Amino acid sequence: MLSRVADSLYWMSRYLERAEHTVRMLDVNFAMTLDPSSTSEDVRWRRLLLALGSSDEDWNGDSHALVQKLTHDDAHDASIKSCIAAARENARQVREEISSEQWLQLNRMYHLVTENPQSARATPPDEFLAVVLDGLHLFQGVTDTTMSHGEGWHFIQVGRSIERASSIASLLTVYEMGVSGLGQSEPVGSHHFLEWIGLLRSCTAFEAYCNVYTADLTESQILEFLLLNKDFPHSVRYSIDRLRDALLALQQESGRLSPQELLRVAGRLQSALSFVEISDVLQGGVGEYLAMVLHESRRIHSLIYRDYIHYSVQTALAM
Repeated sequence: MLSRVADSLYWMSRYLERAEHTVRMLDVNFAMTLDPSSTSEDVRWRRLLLALGSSDEDWNGDSHALVQKLTHDDAHDASIKSCIAAARENARQVREEISSEQWLQLNRMYHLVTENPQSARATPPDEFLAVVLDGLHLFQGVTDTTMSHGEGWHFIQVGRSIERASSIASLLTVYEMGVSGLGQSEPVGSHHFLEWIGLLRSCTAFEAYCNVYTADLTESQILEFLLLNKDFPHSVRYSIDRLRDALLALQQESGRLSPQELLRVAGRLQSALSFVEISDVLQGGVGEYLAMVLHESRRIHSLIYRDYIHYSVQTALAM
């Protein structure tokens, strides 16, 4: 596969996953503003900005203005509109590599977030976010059922998995810094109860968590579930498992011998998540462990680029 094709599919997938994560975060945060709890609106919106990789200085006290900025502002790189537009542009560059159904659905989402901005801004935020989220879920389903599961499909899985793992690790990092007690084994106090429900819902994890641990929330179990659970699609471990599966499949599909360091780094991170107990994470420091996950994820991204996107002509001829 040409490197430009791999690059476009990889980033199309990352941008769409990023848009979905932003939609969920905004939807949950917007719903929580209706609750007069001890955690201030100011703290919640600043936390959201930090989790999305933005500066909390972007918060000016106006939640409606911030929601509009993170949904419709094409000058903001992390807005939903910008992410979907970037995903569509990457897909357009490799139109022949995706199915007509994928292109149609991506176009629908693009026009939803770009056409008639006045009408979009007049739509209640929860309604707009729900429609966008449905569209993103539909695109994933269309991708899995209409695209051949070859190299291109595996690059889409790589992009989605590394973006999801990084997003969840970043979100946990912000909670670890901003909500006291992450990792405690005692039941969540009433003053933080809604905060932890919000974290689980931001990862579509509330019902899945309750099926494993019941509805008794403890910070250590929440951390264990979102970080180390092997079966939940939005846990860090599950995402890294799928990432390495896709990398192994790419090596077999392409017949390349070069990505050995990439597979080693991905395998080491997979092992760090698969063969660790939550007590070990707590003893070594939650912040330090999450920093390691984020660092290794960035390293994997760099190695993907080295081995599949920016490889030299000499390397290509040697394959």
